[in-house]
Amino acid sequence: MRSSFVLTALLVLALAACGGGSDEGAAGETTVETAKAYSLVLDTSSGSFTIRLDRATAPKTVASLVALARKGFFDGTKFHRVVPGFVIQGGDPTGTGTGGPGYKTVDVPPSDAAYTKGVVAMAKAPDEAPGTAGSQFFVVTGADVGLPPEYAIVGKVTAGMDTVEAIDALGVGDGPPSKPVVIEKVTVVER
Repeated sequence: MRSSFVLTALLVLALAACGGGSDEGAAGETTVETAKAYSLVLDTSSGSFTIRLDRATAPKTVASLVALARKGFFDGTKFHRVVPGFVIQGGDPTGTGTGGPGYKTVDVPPSDAAYTKGVVAMAKAPDEAPGTAGSQFFVVTGADVGLPPEYAIVGKVTAGMDTVEAIDALGVGDGPPSKPVVIEKVTVVER
């Protein structure tokens, strides 16, 4: 029991460390239409999956992700971190775990936030306030990974969980997957 607690604590620290370097600044006037629902379709070298975005929990971060995707920011980037049964993490243009878009958003998650399988949230550095986000996101691959409510929740995988699991299966510890997984294109879908 103690070893699983220690492992979870170490994974939380590692996730926090991959949050985004020193990018500071304003996101600008990034908005999405409130009457529409948004999803992101990620076409990767391992298949495709869809994230239904949740403006209610993270309006600023969702608007930022939509704007970045429309600009092609994520196209050609890689999943730089895969921890089997925990998370797959991408969204860093440098592929090092330290890059971002050059600005931050903040959407503090609710105190009862649950990071369960298929939830998509934003990585942050340990010294950043809860809900701080750049462009690095993670998809939870464990049933309930026990993270504290510090990571802005932006949505949930609604299609292609088999692709997420295939990427998760490439993990060999806490770092890059055993073979590169490229996000070839991210498409914004509006409804």
